[in-house]
Amino acid sequence: MQLTANEVLHIFHRDEISLFLGAAFATVGLVSFGLLIIRRKFDALLFWLALFAILYGGRLWMHTDLMLLMVPPSDFFDRLKAAADFTVAIPAFFFFKATGFLGRLGDFVAYIAGSLLLLLLLAAVGGAPLTRLYQANSIIVISALMLLIVQTFRAPIRTKDFLVIRSGLLIFIGFALWNNINNLLGFHPGIEKYGFAIFLACLGYAAARHLLERDQQLDEIQKELDVAKRIQLSILPGEFPASANFRVAARYVPMRSVAGDFYDFLIADDKQAGLLIADVSGHGIPAALIASMVKLAASSQRAAVHNPSELLTAMNSTLCGNTQNQFVTAAYVHLDAERRELRYAAAAHPPMLLLRNGRVMQIEENGLMLALFPSASYTSAVQALQPGDRVVLYTDGIIEAADTSENQFGLERLANLLRESAGYTHMEVVDHIMTSIQNWAATQEDDLTAIVCDFVGVTQV
Repeated sequence: MQLTANEVLHIFHRDEISLFLGAAFATVGLVSFGLLIIRRKFDALLFWLALFAILYGGRLWMHTDLMLLMVPPSDFFDRLKAAADFTVAIPAFFFFKATGFLGRLGDFVAYIAGSLLLLLLLAAVGGAPLTRLYQANSIIVISALMLLIVQTFRAPIRTKDFLVIRSGLLIFIGFALWNNINNLLGFHPGIEKYGFAIFLACLGYAAARHLLERDQQLDEIQKELDVAKRIQLSILPGEFPASANFRVAARYVPMRSVAGDFYDFLIADDKQAGLLIADVSGHGIPAALIASMVKLAASSQRAAVHNPSELLTAMNSTLCGNTQNQFVTAAYVHLDAERRELRYAAAAHPPMLLLRNGRVMQIEENGLMLALFPSASYTSAVQALQPGDRVVLYTDGIIEAADTSENQFGLERLANLLRESAGYTHMEVVDHIMTSIQNWAATQEDDLTAIVCDFVGVTQV
């Protein structure tokens, strides 16, 4: 029979609520699946909710009169609708199991109800009488929902969100029971979809509250991180004081708000410079806390600042047993303008670089990392100090910075960088190092710290 445009429009208006809700439910399901993909971690609650919502929305569309205009009535289509009707409750019961509302009976209800509904689906596809199958479906659903009501009231109210979700669930169960009981009596009220809409609205409300609370928590955490960052920056020294012999510049670029890199000037005057650099394993707040301990360990050994090996040995004794199995790499150089001499010792740290007359030398005198081995000892390397020498200390984030092809910046590139920038001032060269690393690296995967010290070699009067 050919329908007029007004008749088609009338059918559309009669179905528009079901069409709208079907699209809305399916959208909720697709968004849930999207969240699963973004998280890259399986979540049973999200998975079954997504499947439930998509199937429920599709079933609503299949039962509209508008669908009948597009798909002529046939036994195949009737059985397809029946298969959708029997299938939609399967993810529903597994969703209720995942919520915990079914309690200890969750597995029993979900698997028994799911198995029975799956048998109905197979029977519908196999040609069994649909009237009997719909009656069996209603009986299975009613029985499972009654059990769900009992288990829902047994569940203790843990939070306000739990109470809201439980209220929405009970409303949905009420609508579903009414719908299925009427189906057994031969009536088809079709009001269950409103209950499902209320239930999803309650879930959405609880999710929105949770997101709002999490945002507030994240704001508080960010404020605390900002305070921690200011505190950590306060333990780093200011500029190296004006000196007739030494020009020192340091740069520190943490990967996160706070970091495990640390540096200090243990001696800073005209005649001597004592430069310490350290790198705590790990990142973030734990590493930053241990970096504070490194400062205390170094500051408490002022008597050993003229002897790098003694300083590191004493720091190791102080740190051992206090770092929760995290370790520290460190390097310390003592420069003496009167003796024209530098002494250097390190604990599993990248080698110090010395630029002299256009040539870059690696100075390495490594012992074990700090904080792990109480009996560890260290030795010092001694080098003559010449006017114009440039000493560079750095953490491994500098040489391990990787580009998009995962090629590390490396010691050789850093040495070339020093040679090419020999005419730069100490401040210019340390800035140049940081800029070069940041331009090289695809992303910053570690903290970056560098110290540059130029020995001017002015004769003291």
